[in-house]
Amino acid sequence: MKIASIINGKEFKGKQRETLAVNNPYNQEKVAEISLASIEDLNEAIDNCFSVFHDTMKKMPAYQRSDILRNTANLMEDRKQSFAETITKEAGKPLKYSLGEVDRAIQVLRFASEEAKHINSEVIPMDAAIGGENRLGLTKKVPLGVVAAITPFNFPLNLSLHKIAPAIAAGNTIVFKPAEKTPVSAYMLVKLLHEAGLPPGALNLVLGLGEELGDTLVQHEKVQKVTFTGSLPVGRKIRENAGFKKITLELGSNSPNILFDDVKVGDVVADLVKGGFAFSGQVCISAQRIYVHQSLYDSFLEEYVKATEALVIGDPMDEQTEFGPMINEEAAERAKQWIDDAAAKGAKIQTGGKQQGTMLTPTIMTNVKNDMKVIAEEVFAPIVSVIPFETEEEVIKLSNDSIYGLQAGVFTNDLTRAFRVANQLEMGGVWINEISTYRQDNHPYGGVKQSGIGKEGVKYAVEDMTDLKFIGLNLNKPR
Repeated sequence: MKIASIINGKEFKGKQRETLAVNNPYNQEKVAEISLASIEDLNEAIDNCFSVFHDTMKKMPAYQRSDILRNTANLMEDRKQSFAETITKEAGKPLKYSLGEVDRAIQVLRFASEEAKHINSEVIPMDAAIGGENRLGLTKKVPLGVVAAITPFNFPLNLSLHKIAPAIAAGNTIVFKPAEKTPVSAYMLVKLLHEAGLPPGALNLVLGLGEELGDTLVQHEKVQKVTFTGSLPVGRKIRENAGFKKITLELGSNSPNILFDDVKVGDVVADLVKGGFAFSGQVCISAQRIYVHQSLYDSFLEEYVKATEALVIGDPMDEQTEFGPMINEEAAERAKQWIDDAAAKGAKIQTGGKQQGTMLTPTIMTNVKNDMKVIAEEVFAPIVSVIPFETEEEVIKLSNDSIYGLQAGVFTNDLTRAFRVANQLEMGGVWINEISTYRQDNHPYGGVKQSGIGKEGVKYAVEDMTDLKFIGLNLNKPR
């Protein structure tokens, strides 16, 4: 299968271009070959989006935008298996989780379809101010223009739609730059949106390398907003280069999960295994740090190791598989180095820690210190550290001792304590009696500190993809 960028509804296969193979992370079979876009292609995609925005999208009524998004959801529902199998082949995600991702993608489209019809305005009480008598003031939310959407490999469909669907709902056009490791689901998505009625040029797909196209896309004067999910170093660079553009950055994390002494271990182990090892830990809100009250520590660790070792590891295309490969061998080797480095400094590997090719076995570590990479940085790998604590004050301090602050989980039956701790955690979001890894597509999602800027969640993304315009009328004139 050979795929290429889609600009103004047409595939850019005609010219001589460099190509890049997309391989299955599990068995290295070739999934597709992509024709890489050039800077000239990117500029054409941006110019085309700019024209289509002014000629078509900014004038399209809300009900039409809503219909397109709803039609896309219905089409995707009919092709759920095909999308899921594509994600599994290109990302190595176990099929059971890929099917779940497609379900969420369909839901995001439906949320956005509804949100397109609820972009509300406000009447301002002008006479609340001196001299405001007989004046009418109102606000109107207007689309921004061209949105640059730069997306990662770990949720290639759902995280792309968290940017694309709200942008369409708000009336913008989009230049879509997906991760080069997982471009096939992106290609299928763009084709599906066109089939559902989205005008050519409203969404242009640019397949290329981030290091070659990223700066031009972010700095381009016709791009009004950049929305990015990915690593902290790239996020920093985008913020430096974006100038006065609006930006949303969804970056890294090392999410803490706290178990207090009134929790039943058996009630939380299975969820925390899923939270730590789903998609080989390649989730930005993966349960990387588990703080367990000293009174439960030994029993929890024993059960957690046992449940982790029971995970079904194998071919992601097998519906029974719960744990598969990392995205590539380089990522697995980097994570293995972090494990070995921590072990050399005194950490203990309770289970796992073995790497062969793209496979890194689920790893639980203890006796870790806060300056070790497995704690201080985002592992983005199947590595979980289990850490004992004694007091509430201690665990809050440990949880907050990080450059990150995306999402946390707090487990306790004491509701007062739960809210007291949640209020003190320096996080964009805190779940009570739920793992940090849980995310719904309709709540505000985004971090503090170096975990990012701005919020996703369909309603909140739409808000940031519009400008608030004021219109005032002096009712005294003319006479």
